[in-house]
Amino acid sequence: MAQCKSCGAEIVWGQTDKGKAIPLDAAPEQRFICVAYPSFDVLRLVPTYQTHFATCPNAKEHRKNA
Repeated sequence: MAQCKSCGAEIVWGQTDKGKAIPLDAAPEQRFICVAYPSFDVLRLVPTYQTHFATCPNAKEHRKNA
């Protein structure tokens, strides 16, 4: 487990679909997702991780200028 350099929160590192590293809040949330099959649907409880950019009080310091 790692820590955010600016706020000290525990984070884990994930990877975007384009292969870039992204910081995620360490504690996953449990969410239901619907998996659709041809003859029936199933609800599953899965862990989901929120991007740390959404919860870090200092996120603006780490934004890249476009």
